[in-house]
Amino acid sequence: MRIPQTRPSFSAIRSGRRAFATVAVAALLAVALPVVIASVTTTSAQAAPVQPYTFKNVQIGGGGFVSGIVFNEGAKDVVYARTDIGGAYRWNQASGQWEPMLDWIGRDRWGHTGVAALAADPVDTNRVYAAVGTYTNSWDGNGAMLSSADRGRTWETSPLPFKLGGNMPGRGIGERLVVDPNDNRVLYLAAPSGKGLWRSTDHGATWAQVTSFPNAGNHVPDPSADPDSPHAQNLGLLWIAFDKRTGGTGRATRDVYVGVADKENMLYRSTDGGTTWTRVAGQPTGFLPHRSVFDPVNGYLYLATSDTAGPNDGGRGDVWRYAPVTGTWTNISPVPSSSGDNWWGYSGLTIDRQNPKTLMVVTQMQWWPDITIFRSTDGGASWSRIWDWNGYPERTLRYEMDISSVPWLDWGRADEPPLVWPQLGWWAESMQIDPFDSNRFLYGTGATIFGSANLTAWDTGDKITIKPVIRGLEETSVGDLFSPPQGAPLFSGVGDVGGFRHDDIDRIPAAVYSGAPMSSVLSLDYAELKPSVIARSGRPESGTSYLAVSTDGGTTWTAAATRPPGTSGPGENGAAIAVGASGDRLLWSPSNAPVSYSTDLGATWTSSTGIPSGAHVEADRVNPRKFYGWSGDRLYASTDGGVSFSPAATVPRADDVKAVPGREGEVWAVGGGGVFRSTDSGSTFTKIAAASYAKSVGFGKPAPGRTAATVFLGGGNVDGVHGVFRSDDSGTTWVRVNDDRHQWGDPGEAITGDPRVYGRFYLGTNGRGVIVGDVAEPITTTTTTTGGSSCSADYRVVNSWPGGFQGEVAVTAGARATRSWTVTWSYANGQRIPQLWGGTLVNGGPNVTVSNTGWNGSLAPGTSTTFGFTASRTETNPAPTNITCTTG
Repeated sequence: MRIPQTRPSFSAIRSGRRAFATVAVAALLAVALPVVIASVTTTSAQAAPVQPYTFKNVQIGGGGFVSGIVFNEGAKDVVYARTDIGGAYRWNQASGQWEPMLDWIGRDRWGHTGVAALAADPVDTNRVYAAVGTYTNSWDGNGAMLSSADRGRTWETSPLPFKLGGNMPGRGIGERLVVDPNDNRVLYLAAPSGKGLWRSTDHGATWAQVTSFPNAGNHVPDPSADPDSPHAQNLGLLWIAFDKRTGGTGRATRDVYVGVADKENMLYRSTDGGTTWTRVAGQPTGFLPHRSVFDPVNGYLYLATSDTAGPNDGGRGDVWRYAPVTGTWTNISPVPSSSGDNWWGYSGLTIDRQNPKTLMVVTQMQWWPDITIFRSTDGGASWSRIWDWNGYPERTLRYEMDISSVPWLDWGRADEPPLVWPQLGWWAESMQIDPFDSNRFLYGTGATIFGSANLTAWDTGDKITIKPVIRGLEETSVGDLFSPPQGAPLFSGVGDVGGFRHDDIDRIPAAVYSGAPMSSVLSLDYAELKPSVIARSGRPESGTSYLAVSTDGGTTWTAAATRPPGTSGPGENGAAIAVGASGDRLLWSPSNAPVSYSTDLGATWTSSTGIPSGAHVEADRVNPRKFYGWSGDRLYASTDGGVSFSPAATVPRADDVKAVPGREGEVWAVGGGGVFRSTDSGSTFTKIAAASYAKSVGFGKPAPGRTAATVFLGGGNVDGVHGVFRSDDSGTTWVRVNDDRHQWGDPGEAITGDPRVYGRFYLGTNGRGVIVGDVAEPITTTTTTTGGSSCSADYRVVNSWPGGFQGEVAVTAGARATRSWTVTWSYANGQRIPQLWGGTLVNGGPNVTVSNTGWNGSLAPGTSTTFGFTASRTETNPAPTNITCTTG
């Protein structure tokens, strides 16, 4: 059975190759070394302009934990999803896919890509809120509240005085953030780490602690863990629920419930709008309340409990119904914790708002043979299961699974009863029935979102059909990438799900890597002169097969027959395996073993000399006998196929070293010490003046009329600006190839150009999958106004993304000076402009009107000013043809 690994923090991946193991080489450095230290005679570069690019994801289809799903109860088809490290998404019903909402978050706030909670406003249904922050230990700074009035297209940020844990234990519990359904100015936030309960009365702009709340929580997943471990942090408060009946329009709800991470005191209630609080009498003890839902029709509060924080643990739990009027608690567990058949916690509790006696709950942690979803249509008096035993090992299923849209979700496995592939999932913490459609439900797992559109068929004895509902939501954490000159255009190594050969970047792959299955692929390489030879290293699903080799371009894979003595792991991310240019030699630096070479594709290994264990390795892309390695600040070079290495230059704080295709001896080294280039196999380096830092470096097809490969910097800093950069002239000049709306947190764990498409890059992110960037083709429509007007307007689209685009309009005065100007046009396909700069937005669409600001209305003859904007779009985005410019 595929047992997915506990989703790691991926802090090592997040911080780039800086976190890769380096071995002390003091003994080596203590001797006199006949090398030239990296030259600081620098190549200067001009300030990097921004080149318009378009962006999309390489299609994978999920691949990470979807920790929360939120339906807006006031508007049909308004649905949001949160992830633990990959931001938040909005569902687009028209296109049938998810749209990312937080790609604008940059490196300075990378922790805000972890979403601890979401809240949708049921009154003003355009409002949505996200409580963001990835870690509550030392790895991250304070969290923030993000508030949007346009369903997540634009956001306002309100800093919080404490941390939030979107990727911490218990991250599937919730929701920690809620909007009062009666007075939507009021929001509550249940804070972790003993920070208590917080409230806002101005739509999330400002927050104050509810000091009267008596219990800040005390549950620590592992009290014996290191104090800075994620498992040593107090879960704090967990969720808030309202009894909507106790308020009215514009009047705050009086009865409010709060779940607490305290196994002896897990539930508190206020009956005066949060002024005072009391422990709810008679409550069960010994468990944590993972999920709650209040039924305002019948007046019940339902709880799903587990004995641990989850999402990767949980051995017991119950489902409870509380009647506030009588104070009665009823255990309505499908299988109570007192039963010997209960070995799971419960979560994913949901209610059918159309038929509130219909409940569903899921076994939050049940690896074998699969999770179990339970359904009740009588308020929990009786339950049916989504599968039942039918004489071991056979099972009767009340569902059929259709994964044709994401075929790799079968993990390449065939049925082995009682195991059935694909499985229903794992880490199923959030499950929701559509409040407007009893037939529709969604639930998140550790790898995808599943859902059904015929849920009520369950109640008549028919099978429901479950499908992935994941298109557009890409959440893999990427460890390595390469794009070969022939064959499939891209190969990826990703956390949790392994990796893929991408035959078509616009189609979800059919399968994960076949043969020698790995839960996480950390390092990839191919033979530059024989691209059919590929190697990957990573964490095996079982056993010790840390390395696999393909000789047919990644179609089939074979585990290396042996490994160097002492090997205990695959080696470091993105730099553990190197394949010689002709494909006849491998160089591997596995964990706790010497750097070793193989001349028979891993059948045997021989230790290399002159290079420290744990060094990172790279192959020259032209000379099959030449390899490079680096450890600490020292580069090493081999000219005999990895048999022996000699010290080369020092490169301070190198995180990534890559050799350039088609140029023997050209090597780039990037990291905290800067960006360096060598043309003599690492004997000397020249520092690139403009670039002070980069996480990763990659190469692509030369620009037209040039022979040098394009150079890409992932997570780079050029002229003091952080981003993704490209140089067409070996680092003399640079252009930024992302923009402020497309930052993806702190990306650049891996980057590569495409040797077949000029300007294209593939960027690995820590939670947003693989981003494809392509040079934009500007759409320019010029209209010279008539009727004596003395200005013209040039319109163009400079960037686009799913559901939106960025445009700019240049206004040019004619033969006479202007004192003011107004530009108008009409959109034919539903485009709308919510945000504009450099002008005054009078009407955002479909009939757009923009006038000058106070400082740019006066234009001398022939001079120009420009205003820019972001806009929403649907499927097509034709440029308007009826632009007019008039002057005053």
